[in-house]
Amino acid sequence: MTKILYVEDNEDNIYMLTRRLKKRGYEVTIAKDGEEGIKLAKEIIPDLILMDLDLPVMDGLDATRILKKEPTTAEIPIIILSAHAMEGVKVDTLAAGADDYDSKPVNISRLVGKMENFLESDLF
Repeated sequence: MTKILYVEDNEDNIYMLTRRLKKRGYEVTIAKDGEEGIKLAKEIIPDLILMDLDLPVMDGLDATRILKKEPTTAEIPIIILSAHAMEGVKVDTLAAGADDYDSKPVNISRLVGKMENFLESDLF
């Protein structure tokens, strides 16, 4: 089963997206802040990380930078999820090392398509 780490602090977003991803057969682990996300990423080595930007303790950009510098987590694809739709935000996320960006509210078909592109490329 494909392991997804979802780093998000909003309970409504967690419920909505986790439910939809589990229906599609993904195993989803939740971290509620950037520090916890880093810790869990190192422990479970997920196949992909969905990272919110606005997180308590440590924001998603800082957590992404750290994960991309760590040898054990550097190759894990990270998709940033954010309600901030300005072009500069997307540029900042990619500069921090994220592999892609998707806007909130989440369009599940679009997001799963992006996820599958990363997950399929890892199979070969």
